[in-house]
Amino acid sequence: MMRRTMRSGLLAILSCALLAGCDRDARPRQIDHLAPVFAISDGQHSVNLAQLRGKVVVLNFWASWCAPCIEEMPSLVALQHELPQIQIVAVASDEDFSQYQNYIAQHHIDLMTVFDQKQASNALYGSFRFPETYIIDKRGIVRRKLIGAQDFTSPDFVNYLKKLAS
Repeated sequence: MMRRTMRSGLLAILSCALLAGCDRDARPRQIDHLAPVFAISDGQHSVNLAQLRGKVVVLNFWASWCAPCIEEMPSLVALQHELPQIQIVAVASDEDFSQYQNYIAQHHIDLMTVFDQKQASNALYGSFRFPETYIIDKRGIVRRKLIGAQDFTSPDFVNYLKKLAS
């Protein structure tokens, strides 16, 4: 009886763990819908997503303490240089503004980035585990969601963005 109870308990925990992972579905409810808009200012940088309508936007939610975020950041910077017609918006959700500032300065991050201490922008997208990236077309429609570290300079991805931008 004790084993059966333990087994049932373990199955319940495993089921909850599996279901919790489902919230990072690669096809979230935003796909093919208007992207939630937000405006953020951290005192040094500002982003208003509504003002970027007409451009393809690569919206990246990240943090400087996040190893996969750090891994993909150089390819985001390289992508911005390779495709200046695409607007990359990197929203940082660090715990400390100075930590964010130090990372940006030390790694020469020269793309549009802003600190969102309240995590209001990523909450609109349901993104709380980083990195997560959304591809938004010129009309403001979410076309893709990318989970985890990406190589944003891969030929397939660059060609996909070029087609969206044309």
